[in-house]
Amino acid sequence: MSTLWSLSQVSSRIGGELLGAGTVVPASLSLDTRTLEPGACFVALRAERDGHAFCAQAAAKGAVALLVDDPQPVDLPQLVVPDTLRALQTWGRERLAAARPAAVFGVTGSVGKTSTKELLAAATGAWKTPGNRNNTLGLPEALATLPEALGAAVLEMGMSTPGEIRRLTEIAPPDFGVVTVIGTAHLENFASGQQGIAEAKGELVAGLRKGGAWAYLATDTWCRWIAAQPWAAHARPLPLGDGEAYGWEDAESLGAAGERFRLRTPKGTVPVHLKLRGPHQVRNAALAGAIAIHAGFRPEAVALGMGTVEPEAGRGRLHPFRGGGWLLDESYNASPDSILACAESLRALRGGEAVAVLGSMRELGAGAADLHETTGRALKAAGITRLWAFGEFARELAQGFGQGASGFPDFEALRDDPSGLSSIPDGARILVKGSRYWRAERAVDWLLAR
Repeated sequence: MSTLWSLSQVSSRIGGELLGAGTVVPASLSLDTRTLEPGACFVALRAERDGHAFCAQAAAKGAVALLVDDPQPVDLPQLVVPDTLRALQTWGRERLAAARPAAVFGVTGSVGKTSTKELLAAATGAWKTPGNRNNTLGLPEALATLPEALGAAVLEMGMSTPGEIRRLTEIAPPDFGVVTVIGTAHLENFASGQQGIAEAKGELVAGLRKGGAWAYLATDTWCRWIAAQPWAAHARPLPLGDGEAYGWEDAESLGAAGERFRLRTPKGTVPVHLKLRGPHQVRNAALAGAIAIHAGFRPEAVALGMGTVEPEAGRGRLHPFRGGGWLLDESYNASPDSILACAESLRALRGGEAVAVLGSMRELGAGAADLHETTGRALKAAGITRLWAFGEFARELAQGFGQGASGFPDFEALRDDPSGLSSIPDGARILVKGSRYWRAERAVDWLLAR
């Protein structure tokens, strides 16, 4: 039977002073009263807003304990520590060390982290980090109540600045890793450009346990660069591609029904049928399947598991329109690489005009305007016939795309202008994508309501 820790057990591992009943066993941790579930321990972080101001609200919503740096006038057991962030991370690290599964996988990359995490977890029957808990707050929050007796765990590891993935691997050192691709996301935070991003993503490889292995695309120049670094020498690189032991072949798009391919391994090939759509999902699945098989999981079970993964809202969910046409909801986030990959997926669907509704991208640095213009040009070359763009770089996206593009300063203008969303032709295949800041899901909601 899986047992979680009591406050007394937590206190002995993270230090600090325990006030109140040490027998209380939190079912989860929560950093935000808006999403707090009854039975949670509320962690009061000092950030832009001081979490200590919300302790009474946490109690009212059903919290059973508090993790604080100063005793609070709330009738709940409290763990009082010098630094709640450090204590949170220690709690997650200690829980993983105590309940460590047989195989721990780490997944990072500029594009495709979450899809690859889902595919890898399904391939191995693993526990996985829920939602987007992939940073130095969310990962330890999830690990703090990690179940016992797991065969595997898949941990998504994201970053926006150098050192974040290094800290994540200190909290949760993986046995195996995947780097999906080194792209341009968060470029503005790296003075040395893509090499800086490669170094930051490479922190996952540097943090692998000795003798571990990591999978990557052989065509990715910066992943090959990581593999050649002295700090990566302790881990075995597994490149995927033509001429390599691992790869994929006979890939075929089935349109709305997903993708089909054969996964090539040193043990032979295995057929895979994905419900996820787009050639980029074939690459993600090949990476997930390769590292799973290398870790000792049966190829047939790996293929079967990956075939059960359904697209999530904002991450490739497909909506048919009653009058014909499709809406491909990729609204969760956007980068130049992911936009073009999703455009390729859209083009594989049967239907009318292939069009795109795009919110601007963020964190692209001083070259953001040029990257938007280049992306607009590449979309036109990829066969997208019309573009509706909104946000701070809508003009550059539209300029790059040329004839058939319209730019709007914000979502409200896109929604209300007669040349905006209401002018999208019936029967069209529509891609919706944009950075989190621009909340492109609003366009999805509007189009579905229409």
